[in-house]
Amino acid sequence: MRSIFTLFFTVLHLISTAQTTEKDSLIIVEKNPKKGFYSDYILFIPKETPQNKEIFLLVEPNNTGRTSDSIEVHKKYAISLASVSSVGNNISTMLKIPLLVPIFPRPTSKELTYTHALDRDVMLEETPELKRLDLQLLEMINDAKSRLNTLRIKVAPKFFMNGFSASATFTNRFSFIHPDKIKALAIGGFNGKLLLPQKEINEIELDYPIGINDLEELFNHEFDLEAYKVIPQFIYMGKLDENDAVQFDDAYSNAERQIINDNIGRNVYERYLECQRIYHKNNINPMFKAYENIGHWTTSDVNFEVIKFFFKQMQQ
Repeated sequence: MRSIFTLFFTVLHLISTAQTTEKDSLIIVEKNPKKGFYSDYILFIPKETPQNKEIFLLVEPNNTGRTSDSIEVHKKYAISLASVSSVGNNISTMLKIPLLVPIFPRPTSKELTYTHALDRDVMLEETPELKRLDLQLLEMINDAKSRLNTLRIKVAPKFFMNGFSASATFTNRFSFIHPDKIKALAIGGFNGKLLLPQKEINEIELDYPIGINDLEELFNHEFDLEAYKVIPQFIYMGKLDENDAVQFDDAYSNAERQIINDNIGRNVYERYLECQRIYHKNNINPMFKAYENIGHWTTSDVNFEVIKFFFKQMQQ
């Protein structure tokens, strides 16, 4: 408990010389197709956020946990993520930094298009509302920076990203597409399968979202390994986590599932260890951690480790 108070008072000391916001604010920004985003997003600004001092924006993709053709369902879950005691809200509240949460749909009418995990189906979408959600998120971030600036909250060019479960998978995949945009990221509970920084495994081509074989074809640029390697990352799993999205059709196709099961691992923790080995082999060295007696959830201790990780990056 002492360490929590130590961090809290350290943050207060760092912002004591700056003007700060007086109360928590939750702003729902409406979609703006002219600016390049077709969904609303949420901007949470915790009280005591510094003004007139450069800070970082935290971004956490939304994760409803199920499909629905009602955007109000996804909006409800996104508001909860932004404003209640989620990992992202904990980070934002403790470190006094704004949090952006998109309200991306995950429609039942396209149940295999796993938007909240940024899967292959959604990256091939041509409908305006679902097309290139990664680019839509970047436009939301640009819009949020402008809005924050009018409130005298100055945010750095690069941003933090956080995610758990599907939003962790989204964050991991997004970081491969846009490594130059991210200051640091933390992810957990992602069914043990990370996007691999290689084009093949055992002479089998690894297309997105398993590997980077067709990254250039999909996104018009090659994977920037050097930019990716310098992103500080905290990647964690509970040793009891058996939430295995790999085995479900909305997350992976049959062909993708077979490649993963046969070459990376048939269970969550086995895959997690193999992904670590592959990352290290490619000189990518996140902070990996496994938690005893924890499944597909976080605890206050886990959340605090994530907060400490981002706090350290604020000092770099």
